[in-house]
Amino acid sequence: MGTSLEGTTTDKLGRRSGPRRKYTVAEKRRMVEDTLVVGASVPVIAQLHGVNANLLSVWRRLYKRGLLREGGVPSAALLPVKVSTPTLLPTQRAEPAKIPKADPPMIEIEFANGARLRVRHITQPLLRELVALLSAR
Repeated sequence: MGTSLEGTTTDKLGRRSGPRRKYTVAEKRRMVEDTLVVGASVPVIAQLHGVNANLLSVWRRLYKRGLLREGGVPSAALLPVKVSTPTLLPTQRAEPAKIPKADPPMIEIEFANGARLRVRHITQPLLRELVALLSAR
């Protein structure tokens, strides 16, 4: 395995200390693919490769989502944003009783192909999920 263990030291109890091991994406993929064999056990495979089973499980989740590939996780592209607020006429500001009710919170996303997505009644959890889904592509 092509891991880097230079500068690895141990403490008084024999535990490894110093720089962490770094695994290449190919090594991570190979370990994950070993766990996908019928009858394979994640803890056993992890022990064979000398990694923590929890870390191998994290890599499995990344692999299943298509995020464990050469080049790493794709970064989210930043898109231009235009923030607009409804404006009121001066007469409407003078008479609070005549101010129209505010529209429910809404966002509009325009994609590169010209398609638009409007989401009304947007909540903070929904916005977080939407951003996460769009940035994963």
